[in-house]
Order: sequence, then C-alpha cells, then structure tokens
Amino acid sequence: MKILHFYKTFAADQHGGVEMFIRHLTHVSAQQGCENVVLSLAKGEVANVEGPSYKLVQAKEDFNVASTGFSVSSFKLFAELAKSADVVHYHFPWPFMDVVHFATRIQKPTVVTYHSDIVRQKVLKCLYSPLQRLFLNDVDAIVATSPNYLESSPVLARYRHKSTSIPIGLEQSMYPVSEADKIQELRGRYGRFFLFVGVLRYYKGLEFLLRAVEGTDWPLLIVGAGPLEQELMRVASERQLHNVHFIGQVTEQEKVNLFEACYAVVFPSHLRSEAFGISLLEAAMFGKPMVCSEIGTGTSFINQHDVSGIVVPPGDAPAMRRAMAALWESPELAARYGAAARERYLKVFTSHSMGEAYVKLYRDLINR
Repeated sequence: MKILHFYKTFAADQHGGVEMFIRHLTHVSAQQGCENVVLSLAKGEVANVEGPSYKLVQAKEDFNVASTGFSVSSFKLFAELAKSADVVHYHFPWPFMDVVHFATRIQKPTVVTYHSDIVRQKVLKCLYSPLQRLFLNDVDAIVATSPNYLESSPVLARYRHKSTSIPIGLEQSMYPVSEADKIQELRGRYGRFFLFVGVLRYYKGLEFLLRAVEGTDWPLLIVGAGPLEQELMRVASERQLHNVHFIGQVTEQEKVNLFEACYAVVFPSHLRSEAFGISLLEAAMFGKPMVCSEIGTGTSFINQHDVSGIVVPPGDAPAMRRAMAALWESPELAARYGAAARERYLKVFTSHSMGEAYVKLYRDLINR
C-alpha cells in the first residue's frame, strides 16, 4: 500500500509531537508493507529526502498566519502525489490542508488523525469552523489519539459514526541507548530528581509546578525551551527556587540519559491544548512513575491514577505538591508505579500495535 501523509511541518530535526508520531508510524508501517510519502512545507530551501521508512517531499511555505503555513506550490505537488497513493493520511489541525483537499478534488480513501481541537485561537476557530465541518464530513475515517480525547472532544462528537481511537505508540529501538556513565554523573550531581520534558508553552502548566516545589528541597530539572522560558526563569529566581534547574534544549541522547536517571516525571499541562503528551509516554516507556493533570485528553490515558502514577486536578499546585510528596516519601510506591507504567507501555503503547491498527484501517478503507 502507498500512503501519502500531509502535514505542515516534518523534517529529521523536528521533534514536535505530530512529527514524532509520523516518524514512528512510518517506521512501523513500512515494516508491515506500506510505502510512505510525507508532504510538508519548508520555510527555507525545499528538499526531497529518501529515508529508510518514508520519502519526504517539501513544498515552499509562502507565508504563515496563526501557525498555519500556506504554500501555492503544494497544490500541484499534493495532486501529483495523491494520484499514485492508495490512501491519503491527513494530520489535523491545519486549515490550509482542508483547502488543498477540496481544491485538488482527490478521489482516494482518506483518513485523518485528529491530534487536537483548536483551543487558543478563538477568532480563527470561528472563521474556520464551516470549512472544518465540511472537511471532517468529507473524509472517510477519523482517528483520535486516545479514547479519552474521542470521548471529550465536542468536535468529534458529531462524527462518532466514522471515528475511532488508536493510541500513539513509540518504537524504543529508534531511541539511543542510555549511557551508564552519564546517568551516574546526573545522579551524582542532582541526587534523586523530578523531571519535566517539553516545549515551554502557555498550556504546560509550569507556573503551577514551580509553586508546587516552592519551599521544598526536591530537585526539579526542566528540560526544553520555548516562549515562556525567560519568564519561568525569572519567577524561579525571584522565588529563590534553588532546587529548580533549567537545562534548555538537549539532544536525543541527553534526553534518554535524563529519563533513565530521573526519579519521577511531572507533566503539569492544565489545558486541552495538550492533546496527548509524547514525553509522558516516553516516561512510561522508561518505566518512570508519573504525575499529571486530568484534562480529559491522552495524559490521563497514558498515566492511570493510582496505577502508573498520580493524576491531579488541572492548575492545582497544592494537589501536585501532595502527589510529588507521596512519590518522594515512598520509593516503594514510586517503584510500583514505574513498573506498572512500563507494563502499560508494552501492552498499549508500542509502535507495533499502533502500526497494526493503522494498516488494518488503511486496508479497510481501500476495500470499501
């Protein structure tokens, strides 16, 4: 089967949640007989790249409005690539993608992975809603990334007849092997420590995490960069949070070492803009106990309360503090949660199970 994936950004050096999902899905679906082509936009020089599990084709991005890239050349490229595809796989949301879908009038089976509702851009959401409705009405199948999101999304409630959920899965062999000496070095420098990994954005809830650790001596490592980095560093400095360490962006190797070395992972996202939480899934893959918030999305599907960790109300710093204290004061509880997290990853969140489900869906769409 030939699958055409269409998303606004995708390159070897991009590690956002959707890009990682496409990378892991193409890897495992290629092993199961799929030929994958990924069409995306590039702000600079465009390139075609032949990877082991996909061919990347890029169109030049002409301009960008509200994180929505537009490209005149992509219409022709998409139409040409769709001709030879058996299934077109869209990755939502990206309003320009909907325009391309209707403008090129493709007559191929279509599936949408519904990664997130539009949460923050209220004006764009109102303007886009009619086109969104037309697009989701027109595609053949819609896939949410967790049953939690399928149940809680007001948009997906209209399309239950053609919607399903397939959890995102990760292929551990695609990650570097951890380095024992670096892990020992991290533990020697910080001792036991809590870890957050992610882009420092408005919906990550990091202001509540800083409040949660205020007045404690628990080391907290915040890994990642983003729009709120300087503001969070200022707050930590003003509150004299000497136990909080901003690590910045790291390599994949460094990230693996940090996951292996940490005591537990905290993921305080408090808004539905956090649709799944790839780094929370990475924590489960590395067998770490977790603390997250209940926002009706994939976060509490990955981290089951009192099974693999603790789930607290969103934006509740005292509750997060109590959850972290429970783990800190009971290494036995933390170890039990960590083992259960790893077991759940192996049972629910491997790339192999994700790939099997998508390949079956592709076949069903072709055979209709």
